Amino acid sequence: MRKTRSDCTVGTFEKKHGLPPGTIRNKDGRDTRSDKKIGTIRKEGKK
Repeated sequence: MRKTRSDCTVGTFEKKHGLPPGTIRNKDGRDTRSDKKIGTIRKEGKK
């Protein structure tokens, strides 16, 4: 499987992969906003 584009939003990613809304979570355990970009999540993960 290919790496997801960094400009893809969380909501689009969840729909595309058949995941229920709220699957992708922030570090504090709350669900991530659906308009947040995958690239932003990757940057946060590097910290």
